[in-house]
Amino acid sequence: MAAVPPPPDVRDVREIAAAMDLALRIGELLLSSGAGAGDVSAAMRNVAWACGVRGYTADVTFTELTMSQQSSPEEPALIQIRQVRYREVDYGDVTDVDHLIRDLVDGRVDRAGAAARLNRIISTGHGRPRWSVTGALGVMGGGVALVLGGGLLVVVVAAVAAMVIDLMQRQLTRRRLPAFYQQVAGGLIATLIAVGVDATAADVSPSLVISTSIVMLLAGVNFLGAIQDALTGFPVTAGARILEAFLATAGVVAGVSGGLRAADVLGVDLGRLNPGAYSIAYPPVMVLGGAVAASAYAFAAYAPRRALAPIAVIAGAAIALYAGSYDRGLGIAWSSALAALLIGLVAYPVAARARIPTLVVVAAGITPFLPGLSIYRGLTLLATDSSSALLAMVTAAAIAIALSSGAILGEYLAQPIRREAQRLDTRLAGPRMVGPHRAGGVRLRRRRKAGRSAPSGG
Repeated sequence: MAAVPPPPDVRDVREIAAAMDLALRIGELLLSSGAGAGDVSAAMRNVAWACGVRGYTADVTFTELTMSQQSSPEEPALIQIRQVRYREVDYGDVTDVDHLIRDLVDGRVDRAGAAARLNRIISTGHGRPRWSVTGALGVMGGGVALVLGGGLLVVVVAAVAAMVIDLMQRQLTRRRLPAFYQQVAGGLIATLIAVGVDATAADVSPSLVISTSIVMLLAGVNFLGAIQDALTGFPVTAGARILEAFLATAGVVAGVSGGLRAADVLGVDLGRLNPGAYSIAYPPVMVLGGAVAASAYAFAAYAPRRALAPIAVIAGAAIALYAGSYDRGLGIAWSSALAALLIGLVAYPVAARARIPTLVVVAAGITPFLPGLSIYRGLTLLATDSSSALLAMVTAAAIAIALSSGAILGEYLAQPIRREAQRLDTRLAGPRMVGPHRAGGVRLRRRRKAGRSAPSGG
């Protein structure tokens, strides 16, 4: 079978502009769906190369994507800029775009065909009804409550709170209310639910009820993305994501504080609350809760159904490793790092077999480990106990760094290991959670295939 020739260099200005626009639109979808800036930049460069564009650069910031192209120093540069509009995370779209990039790089589709496919991906909408997503978020809340040591009542309350908060935020989003105020409303609802539970005869800690009810509001994913961007050389985007994470968590703190004031007005005494309180559950229960929470989050984020079972298994194994390491005195940061290392190491071959981006497996697998509760605890304690607040914030930063660095290290180790299992190839491409590793690597494979298929001279 003849090898696919590398794409010819494109000189037509209109074709170059169309290729850059395609790369920017793909980058916008990936960045708004939670992909790291390094992955987005690599995907944009791969798309441009596959379309025959040369002499290009790609730059990624938190709200803006930029591409430029200059064929020679004597010619003026072409520059295109695209603003990133926030949209709901859809791992189904991310998976389709990942396949699109691979087909484009491998020569199975041209630039026009890729643009038409991208239009269909963007315009098709979500692959699941919205009510199923709300139900999945409720299941996720219940799973996280199991991880945090909650009993049956706490699990039920956390599930109900997650669904109510999701329905509320959907209505506020339709009214274009900024995300900060949505977080305030979510924290207020979670606290009022805790007040209602405390008013009954149930023997449940209000602190634990609040902690489990606000988990879905906490900005752990953004914090992890910020650390990933900082580790991979995108400090501007990392700083913006950290600011967004703290602002979102501050909204939750404001909402919880408002709920507590409302409880005082109503004459309900919740006692002394312990912000961000949780306990370590029995390990098998933690494993079950982590597996349920991770797979439910993946379902709520529209991940393909074929990915749910592998994600549950990986998350459960990571939780088991975390619990065992923590029980042996390694501490929460090192235990989190080992669990994330396992997720990153296993996610790469599992994602390849399931035909999904590694990002989907990693993002869902680390859901039970998110440091959002520590961020919430630190911001809440700032007004009362500065030393405890500092400790909580340092703990949150340590967990986030451990999770991000562990997952990235796992990616570094998994890629050459898998390639060595297929053939002797020690070239390290760098961790990529979306899209092919490097367009140049594809070009090298094409040349090798062309050399094998060419007839030998006499």
